[in-house]
Amino acid sequence: MAQVTTTSDIDGRRPALVQMILLACGIGLLAAAPFFLYPIFVMKLLCFALFAGSFNLLLGYTGLLSFGHAAFFGGAAYFTAHAVKEWGFPPELGLLVGVAGAAVLGLIMGFFAIRRQGIYFAMITLALAQMFYFFCLQAEFTHGEDGIQSVPRGKLLGFIDLGTPLNMYFFVLAVFLIGMLVIWRFINSPFGMILKSIRENEVRATSLGYSVARYKLGAFVMSAALAGLAGGLKALVFQFATLTDVTWQMSGEVILMTLLGGIGTLVGPVIGAGLVVTLGNYLATSEFPVTIITGLVFMVCVLLFRRGIVGEFYASSLGRTLGFEHRH
Repeated sequence: MAQVTTTSDIDGRRPALVQMILLACGIGLLAAAPFFLYPIFVMKLLCFALFAGSFNLLLGYTGLLSFGHAAFFGGAAYFTAHAVKEWGFPPELGLLVGVAGAAVLGLIMGFFAIRRQGIYFAMITLALAQMFYFFCLQAEFTHGEDGIQSVPRGKLLGFIDLGTPLNMYFFVLAVFLIGMLVIWRFINSPFGMILKSIRENEVRATSLGYSVARYKLGAFVMSAALAGLAGGLKALVFQFATLTDVTWQMSGEVILMTLLGGIGTLVGPVIGAGLVVTLGNYLATSEFPVTIITGLVFMVCVLLFRRGIVGEFYASSLGRTLGFEHRH
């Protein structure tokens, strides 16, 4: 018998088709960006977008607010920079060292932090991150306040010179897309579904037989590893690693990016990171303090966009028509 395609089937496929078109347009714009914008600026934006996406994996989909994510971001920057400059590792291996180092940090910090909930969890992550900051300040391999400078970008796979701006940009873009794909796959896997159930009702998830502590620790380590990927990438882009990347202000900045874009949305942190990085870049030469402008933008978004920019769009009639998910 021939299969009959009904109107409801077509209507059900239309949102998915629209989303695929929007995704293709977004990737196309990113591919064309270095020909119209300063490549270093766009690379910085992509690094912070991946950083915010990794943080949102923990906050938006697991319900854990960490005040210490700068430890993974900045720590991986140091690990990658040291591996590439001092050990002579190629950039891809240097990135893997940074990711592995951030994952180990995440395992250690998460082991202690997940034993508490709410504000106590947040304070423990902040305290542990500050301990790591002082370690980086005193450790010999970090060179203290001078940081690790003149980090070579090297050659990708032994023959692609990352010293060329366009080569470096498309490498960063590829890593960013892979990182976002990993986040998407993670949150849409059975593991991710359990994390969402823990976020909504931890007591019920426990009563169903799930080991909540293990799932939280797994999410924490995954988030730390992806934050490390972003940090190691930033070290290669700017060719240095400094204490700025491990300060508590950096942890606050990634929280701001996620809140502005929309907690619990895949694209929200990317939009939030783009807004914060753009403000910081184009207002850096102005006489008006960037932090005040950023604070005002945050106040406006909190008052007018309670769910974040992307979250409000998803909750709108247009967003629902296009089939976008929204976390209530």
